[in-house]
Amino acid sequence: MGRPQPAPHPWEASYPPGCRWDVPIATGTIPALLEDAAARGGERPALVYRERTLSFTALRALARRVAAGLMAEGLRPGDTVALYLPNTPWHPACFFGVLLAGGRVVHLSPLDAPRELLYKIADSGASRLITTDFPTLLPNALRLLKEGGLARAYVLPDAEWGGPAAPVPPDFAALPLAAPPPAGWPAVAEADLALLQYTGGTTGRPKGAMLTHRNLTAAVSIYRAWREDDTPSGGQRVLGVLPLFHIYALTAVFLRHLAEGNTLYLSPRFEVEQAVAEIERHRITIFPGVPTMWIALLNLPGVEGRDLSSLRQCSSGGAPMPFDVQQKLEALLGRRIGGGWGMTETSPAGARLTAHGPRRPGLIGVPLPGVELRVVAMDDPGRELPPGEHGELAVRGPNVFGGYWQQPEESAACFRDGWFLTGDLGWMDEGGHFTIVDRRKNMIISSGFNVYPAAIEQAIYEHPDVEECLVIGVPDTYRGQAAKAFVKLRAGAPVLTLEALRAFLADRVGRHEMPAALELRGALPRSPAGKLLASRLREEEEEQAARAASTEETPA
Repeated sequence: MGRPQPAPHPWEASYPPGCRWDVPIATGTIPALLEDAAARGGERPALVYRERTLSFTALRALARRVAAGLMAEGLRPGDTVALYLPNTPWHPACFFGVLLAGGRVVHLSPLDAPRELLYKIADSGASRLITTDFPTLLPNALRLLKEGGLARAYVLPDAEWGGPAAPVPPDFAALPLAAPPPAGWPAVAEADLALLQYTGGTTGRPKGAMLTHRNLTAAVSIYRAWREDDTPSGGQRVLGVLPLFHIYALTAVFLRHLAEGNTLYLSPRFEVEQAVAEIERHRITIFPGVPTMWIALLNLPGVEGRDLSSLRQCSSGGAPMPFDVQQKLEALLGRRIGGGWGMTETSPAGARLTAHGPRRPGLIGVPLPGVELRVVAMDDPGRELPPGEHGELAVRGPNVFGGYWQQPEESAACFRDGWFLTGDLGWMDEGGHFTIVDRRKNMIISSGFNVYPAAIEQAIYEHPDVEECLVIGVPDTYRGQAAKAFVKLRAGAPVLTLEALRAFLADRVGRHEMPAALELRGALPRSPAGKLLASRLREEEEEQAARAASTEETPA
């Protein structure tokens, strides 16, 4: 008698026809991914930006020019380069160029406040910064150069892509894009660190998640292995309005669709009317977004009469999609809005909703191919819980990061027996579908971005009239969540308004971190030990929302 076959994971029975969880997950390096895409894509368009087209081979050639320029400037393998770039073709060219030269990338968000950027520069050890001459970026880039300990900061011309011509500002350098290529490119291994992507981890101040070439290419293979409809690979037209400095857009959208031979229609920012016009004009077939984008589309006047018939795949990520919004969108578009779950630490592949699976709030679907999820006991992360029991979600797979940059204790604490402890609480049903019932208590997800209350509280405490403060996330119909500040003023201080607080915080926190509400209190809740209790405020907000909903439902 042969050995009994191990029982399949419960989610395998819920997989779409023709899609396998145990498909081999190919891994490699990012330069090899670009090389393969260029070899197969050739002169077909890889990027379209301001009606200008960059073919697959032209993108590879531009990445090589960036790499050669950096090496001519003295970049060595293992050096870290900060990319402070919006969605322009310079971003993918520089991302590939840094990695081709043997360096590693750290992404800086144009939404971050200057001191947050300075922290990431210092923590990552970045020696160089690359930006472009957008007027909104240059002042902060100059401050980073002067205060961040950078050796060099390069400005790449937006005029290359149809923007206004401008000289290189003083203090910055022009990257020598005409430098001769080396005799051979530096050797790059799968295990090499490719990207420091800052996140809050499970708690506390943002940390650099260390993502290797293997992690990123595994995530691309995982996304490509998920097939649920008849949309063919290659030749698809993808709307690229998500910011490429965000891990969701970088991996799940850009790298994945580049590898599949699709064309990305890139925009530096999301404007709903422009996005709908792009869909109509270019017959966009794939639209990946975040809930705020979909809400804006749903609320666009006259959207019912717009031609969105070319869309074949629509998905939402980065933050939970409100259930009622999803239902309205699906009625408008006549197709299901895909979604799921992932984290920066998972590159961010994790779970995916299935077209014919259950429907309920908090549902994240089944694990993607090659990814394992389980629910573990909160008091014993080594103990797996059976279906139906609530606990903490743990994940493992080739896409899962190895730890946080220069944070060995934090890294060790978030792994157990090779499983990453996500900090998300949920449960699994008998069919292998996972549901999240609560997010990390101290983190706010606003418009798909992680917002950390501690950072906002620290900035508010700098106000001379503030004695104590707490910040929590509250529901926001547009952003999903927004920050609300609770403040106790010093005795005798004048009343503080929301407008005055926001003006005070203007150069201290990012736009996505700015409080949307302020409540002044004579005292803030405390534990018996004297610790301020944000959890009590969250409970009060939830109770108020429940009472308001009950009042609305009660007939007059």
